Amino acid sequence: MVEEKAQINTETDSKQSAPSAIPSPASSMSVSGERKAAGRTPFRKSGSRPGGGGGGRQRRGPRTERVKPEFDQKIIDIRRVARVVTGGRRFSFSVAVVAGDRKGRVGIGTGKAGDTSLAIEKAFKNAKKNMIKVKLTKDMSIPHEVEVKLSSARLMMAPAPGRGIVAGSSVRTVLDLLGAKDIGAKIFSRSKNKLNNARAALKALQVFKV
Repeated sequence: MVEEKAQINTETDSKQSAPSAIPSPASSMSVSGERKAAGRTPFRKSGSRPGGGGGGRQRRGPRTERVKPEFDQKIIDIRRVARVVTGGRRFSFSVAVVAGDRKGRVGIGTGKAGDTSLAIEKAFKNAKKNMIKVKLTKDMSIPHEVEVKLSSARLMMAPAPGRGIVAGSSVRTVLDLLGAKDIGAKIFSRSKNKLNNARAALKALQVFKV
């Protein structure tokens, strides 16, 4: 019995002398200090964000409305062309653009560049330079019938009350960007050249130029 009591006392003394497994706050602070000194980031608590200020999304300012451009534009033809030089061929892009404000002004322009976006920009500037002002009726139509011929393109244009724009090919694009309504156009030639057809439509509209 005496031996068993002595064994139990030694076990309790060893349990009391053993250090606790839970680290103290002071020891965790020293560990984070050592990590900072070593150039490593200290431990973060789960769920915390660096530089947090509430953790919410930042509010954006009021949305600014897009400014509508003065002129609308539409590409009627785009081609890749080549120029023969010493040592080979150089490729570039040729673009034809129709521009208008849908209020009686319309123009056609062409541009050529090694990049399509640059060629479109050149064509648009050229279209604004060649813009004409057309005098339309109260119904946004033309006063009378007109027939023109330009190069191989030949067409006729006439008012068409209550029918809208009755035209095809690039002629319809010219009339649409002009802002015209109730106009009929007929292409009599067999030419499929969209640029010539558009220029013929512009020549017909020049009869009513302001």
